[in-house]
This record gives sequence, structure tokens and C-alpha cells, in this order.
Amino acid sequence: MIVLSEASDQLEPSASARDIKASTEAARLMGCSVYHIPQDFDRCGNAENALSHIPAQEREVPAVWIGYIPTFAHYQAVYGAALDKNIRLLNTPEEHLRVQEFDRAYPLLRGLTPESRVITSVEQCQDVASQMGYPLFIKGAVQSLKALGWEACVVHTPEEFERLTAYLLRSGERARGRVVVRRVVGLRHTRISPQGFPLGREYRVFVYRRRVVAWGYYWEGEDDLKALAGGELDEMLEVALEAAKRLAVPYVAVDAGQAEGGGWIVIETGDPQFAGVSQISLFRLWSELRKIGEEETNTI
Repeated sequence: MIVLSEASDQLEPSASARDIKASTEAARLMGCSVYHIPQDFDRCGNAENALSHIPAQEREVPAVWIGYIPTFAHYQAVYGAALDKNIRLLNTPEEHLRVQEFDRAYPLLRGLTPESRVITSVEQCQDVASQMGYPLFIKGAVQSLKALGWEACVVHTPEEFERLTAYLLRSGERARGRVVVRRVVGLRHTRISPQGFPLGREYRVFVYRRRVVAWGYYWEGEDDLKALAGGELDEMLEVALEAAKRLAVPYVAVDAGQAEGGGWIVIETGDPQFAGVSQISLFRLWSELRKIGEEETNTI
């Protein structure tokens, strides 16, 4: 398995930077071939120059990218430049979009995830609210504002709805011009973040071609709800695997949470190449990915 990594000592300190560095080191320790690439093309000009130091492969080799969520154009450029060297990222650009932008994934996830609508203007708020009622969970097509707390995500009045929608539509890559409006479903929880966001009983599952590669508790720190008892693990993974099956994308991250009523739902999906690793074991993850790389390289 080849790894394209954005890890750098110049990265601004953050949870994402920490995950990128830790994943890169784990991949290297597990025997993957790691090549560093820049986060953007500001200095190198284009994807071909960014990957110029990476040798072309004699035959097609699978690859994983470790980095920040890229724009679609950036993903396309790196995917194409890598493929020119016989290096194939696990997800094509179209597959990457399907799992990264929630409004593209939602039609395939109906019944597994809370009811959702997509709007592209403030003028649509009133109509959606009249159909769904309050409270409503609001997020961008790519990311939410949950790091800022519950009040940055959940609205109870028309004024709050319109204000948050306008803010998200101005947020660029977080929303990409679309706002997702979701029915609020309470998750089991015992903790609340310092910003006031309930830390629900939620797990992140990485799936490759319907095979669970790794999974772990979503939130950092100790939690009385972290351990899964009885058949809970099977129930949680069943929901994640069903979501991955419906999406039909090779490599997918599924966040599954337990509702207050006890059932399991899909919270959101993403491309694992750019997803936080939460409490997933990095050595298990990269051991499995290396095996996948060996299997696929040997069958090409």
C-alpha cells in the first residue's frame, strides 16, 4: 500500500494535524510506502509537480491519502496525477464525493438516518420548517459546527434558522453552497462538551468493500457508554455495513450512534482518507490496509 501524506512539522497544531501525523507514523511502522505531498499547490503549481518525487509503479498499486478534506478539484487533480504513475487511490473522485457530501449520500441512506432536507438559500427555510417543525439540526453539506456547541447546530425559531443558514452558506468548503436540515434525534449520552454539545454514544467505522477494517468510539476521553455489551457490537456494525453497502463506495467511514430509544442510526458518512481517527486503533487500521494493498496488488 502506498500512502500520500500531508503530515508536516509546519502544520498548525490541531486535532486534525495530530491525527494526520499519528496515522502517517502508524502507516510507516506497518510497512507502507509513505510519500509526503503538500496540502495545496501554492508553491509547486500543480498536482504533477506535487507528486513528481514519487516513482511511477511498474503495475497498478492501491494508495491511501492522509490529509485534510480537499476541494473536489484538488482531489481530482491528485487522483489523476497519481493514476498517471500507476498509483490508484481507493476511491475515485465521484466515489469520494458520494460519501463526503451528505446530500449525495442521503438518498441512499433513507431509513438508516434521520429525515433530512437540502436547501440552497435562506428563502427556503420557512417552507422546510413548516414541513418538518422545530427543533432542527443544521449543518453544511460537508461539515457541521458541532465543535462550537449545540446552539451552533440546533435551531428553534425562524430567526435562528435563517441566521445559521446564512452563516453556513457563506462558509465556503464547509457547506459548498448547500445546507442540510435534519430532524433532531437524541442519542444516549452521559457527557457534554465544554461548548455544550451532548457527546452521544457514537462510533466511527472504517469499511473497505463491505469489510470492517477498524472501528472505535467517536469521542475522546473515558465514557461509561463506550463499552459495547451483549449483541450491541453486532447491531452497531450491522448498521454501518448496511450503509456502506448502499453507498457502494470502496472505502467509507460510517458514524453510527445509539438513539435514546436504543436503536442504532447512521449519523453521517465520509471518506476515511480525511476522517478523524477518533479512538480507532491505528495499528489495527494500517495493518488491515497493508493487507488489502498486498491482496489487491497481487491480483492485478
